[in-house]
Amino acid sequence: MTRRRGYALLAAIVSVIVALSAALYVGVATDDGTNDRASLSGSRLPRNSAAPVSTGVWVGSWSASPVGAEPGTEIEGLAGRSVRNVVHTGVGGTSARITLSNLYGQSPLTITHASIAVAAGSGTAAASAASMRRLTFGGATTVVVPPGQQVLSDAVAVRIPADSDVLVTTYSPTPAGPVTYHPTARQTSYVAEGDLTEDVTGTPYTGQVEYWRYLTALDVLSDEAVGTVVAFGDSLTDGKNSSLNANNRWPDYLSDRLRAALAAGRDLPRYSVVNAGIGGNQVLVSGLGRPSENEAGLTRFARDVLGRPNVKVVVVDLGVNDILRNRGLADPDRILAGLRDLVRQAHARGIKVVGATLMPFGGHRGHTEAREDVRQAINAAIRAGTVYDAVVDFDKAVRDPYDPRALRPDYDSGDDLHPSDRGYERMASVFDLDDLKGGAPAEL
Repeated sequence: MTRRRGYALLAAIVSVIVALSAALYVGVATDDGTNDRASLSGSRLPRNSAAPVSTGVWVGSWSASPVGAEPGTEIEGLAGRSVRNVVHTGVGGTSARITLSNLYGQSPLTITHASIAVAAGSGTAAASAASMRRLTFGGATTVVVPPGQQVLSDAVAVRIPADSDVLVTTYSPTPAGPVTYHPTARQTSYVAEGDLTEDVTGTPYTGQVEYWRYLTALDVLSDEAVGTVVAFGDSLTDGKNSSLNANNRWPDYLSDRLRAALAAGRDLPRYSVVNAGIGGNQVLVSGLGRPSENEAGLTRFARDVLGRPNVKVVVVDLGVNDILRNRGLADPDRILAGLRDLVRQAHARGIKVVGATLMPFGGHRGHTEAREDVRQAINAAIRAGTVYDAVVDFDKAVRDPYDPRALRPDYDSGDDLHPSDRGYERMASVFDLDDLKGGAPAEL
């Protein structure tokens, strides 16, 4: 073989390897936060598609953890209807991708059409026409998500602004129930009859619901952020009793604070903030069902934190429900052991953990002096620095100075457990933004 022919053969081999690598890279789908492929069908390519830009870092701009199966959708699911989820972004980017979940479905979920667009304004199902994009999955417009799994869309080039509403719409023509959902959205989303996935007027979307359905994440290829902060907790993080459509959960306020501080020139990490709160969530105990509804923090941590893109910091505010929902008296040592297990999981991935003290619930129907003692024991360990890398003292921030076992009246939404909008804002205001600096401590 001549040297020229040898070079030509080598070049051909390299070309084949590059082509195969590209084919393997395109269209990643996941079932548990990894890159396993969910089953796909359909081959129609999207119109108005565009290749994503290559600069920037993938970060979470919005998220909501799957909670359970939506009542009343067991047989038909949402067949023949367009589901338009409204979500609020933390940071912006030049490309976007979404995660759809069929975790609680008992049959395959077929999505034949999905789209993303920037909302025309707040409180509307109307879209900015220029931003409407059709989504694909492995290059196909149709995707089949098996029961118990999730799927990641292809990236699509679209400018997603920070602090804005985005519409993610899906259409399924066939029965597939029950619907995987997140019930405490504090956000109005929409539904319409028929395939109106790319409708920009919003007029046919006459159905309204305060749930997020199927959709669990919106990631952006960001030129504004280089990492993700995940707020991991229960209803106090989920924003229960905060004002509807106002984005007044404490992670929303924290996102606003960080963005404003960066704009003012503070030396802080450029991170996004996403919410992984679930109402009623416990560190140790999952709900009923198979798969378990309201999965315990210990077991959902891999999916809802470690499975998010470029996570640098997790803020853990969990443990109150382990006290309140225990029929007997919760063991503080077991709860603390569970919290330390979360920290170990995070450290194994190089993620820093900021932990919150447990907030007061005096006056709530579940409050007893014995349960108060458990809360105080857990908070003492957290403040002593034996649990987390850094501490945010939510308890101190919102408690009533005249009755430290209860929320301060103006920080109480009225149920002696969940904060008001002012209370959520106060929680974010005491978070030391410098705690976002640095990574997990080195293991000795």
